[in-house]
Amino acid sequence: MPILKKSIKPLRLALIAGAVGIAAVAGSMVLSREKAPEYQTASVTRGDLQVAISAAGKVQPKNYVDVGAQVSGQLEQFYIEVGDKVEKGQLLAEIDETRAAAQVEADRAQLKELNASYTQQEATLELSRANATRAQMLYEADAISRAEFEAASADLKIAEARLAQLDAQKERQQSTLQADLATLEFTKIYAPISGTVVSQAAVEGQTLNANQTTPTILRISDLSVMTIEADVSEADVLRINKGQNVYFTTLGGGEHQWRTTVRQVLPQPEVLNDVVLYKVLLDVENPEELLKPEMTAQVFFVTGETEDAVLAPVAALRDRPSREGRGDRRRNRENQREERQGLMAANAAEPEANNDENARGARRGTRNRSGREGMREALEANPDAERKYVLVIRDGEPQPQPVLVGISTRAQAEILFGLSEGDTVITNEKVATVVQERNFDRSRRPRGMGRRGPR
Repeated sequence: MPILKKSIKPLRLALIAGAVGIAAVAGSMVLSREKAPEYQTASVTRGDLQVAISAAGKVQPKNYVDVGAQVSGQLEQFYIEVGDKVEKGQLLAEIDETRAAAQVEADRAQLKELNASYTQQEATLELSRANATRAQMLYEADAISRAEFEAASADLKIAEARLAQLDAQKERQQSTLQADLATLEFTKIYAPISGTVVSQAAVEGQTLNANQTTPTILRISDLSVMTIEADVSEADVLRINKGQNVYFTTLGGGEHQWRTTVRQVLPQPEVLNDVVLYKVLLDVENPEELLKPEMTAQVFFVTGETEDAVLAPVAALRDRPSREGRGDRRRNRENQREERQGLMAANAAEPEANNDENARGARRGTRNRSGREGMREALEANPDAERKYVLVIRDGEPQPQPVLVGISTRAQAEILFGLSEGDTVITNEKVATVVQERNFDRSRRPRGMGRRGPR
């Protein structure tokens, strides 16, 4: 008998330990079930919102000229330096004019020779004309033969033709002289426009060869008006139009923004590494010349903007539920309504609490009716708006709220209807999904299961 008592004692201890463990597990499950979920939330604010397409671009002068040399020769002297401001017609540089000047002198000498020949031929023509007149008189008087008369007439015509030939040679030589004078003038290089010398490609003493290509010696740019050449992808170019508002910043400009509009979208794209990019041109005034050529610009094409709007985080927006989801929520509401009716019947002894609950339900029904009317009016006023819904924290519990969304960025969205400044919305996607699944599972339970009856 003592041996039996000793064997029963450890068994009793084991049973007690098991019961304690089961109780602990059950308690933890109850506590975890009753523990309120933690939500990641954000507040609805009010402010300005802007939606823009970003692109990279280069700053270039709108008007510039690459000044070249039209004649070959050695560059003798520069009269300007890079950075100097020049006026149209100002002398910039000179090329050795020795050969051009010699050619002009040769042309003038040949022209003098032709003038002398022309004068001589004029005298010959006068003589031939007199001989022809005399021959005609003698021939009419039968003093000379017909052959002599015809010879005198032919000499006259030859003299006239020779004079006309010399006259044409004089005109041709005069044109050659003018061309060579222009070539001589081209040895002096003048500014074609007013602006700033931004680059210089040649130096004094360098020999320029203009026979094959025109050598560029410097560039003059008008920096008062700059053009930004922005590269826009084919996915965004259809949303950019002439006259659209644009602003841009530069790497060295800090937060300073230059504002302008779109001047032109070039139709021919540029393909870089299989990426299709279109050039969009923007003009901006640059009176202080803060913008320099080849600067890198970050360009923002404004596609939408609003001021003093109700703003909510994009992470809080949810797609509208499907018909099946709406049916599940309807059944869920019916279950909740039955629970409330059961609680009201059990707490009939507390009329004040019941009256408060009825008052809240009445207010909620009024709010739903006004919400539907307001949503309808907002949709009529904003036909392009998008319908979404959010989970709003009310009385410590998440409640679905339909909203009407206007423009949006990656972070914030304009709320046209459904939320007010100061509302708290759930932004955690995982938590929102869990809440939806919990409501769905609860709505699928048979009635009378999973609910506590009145105590």
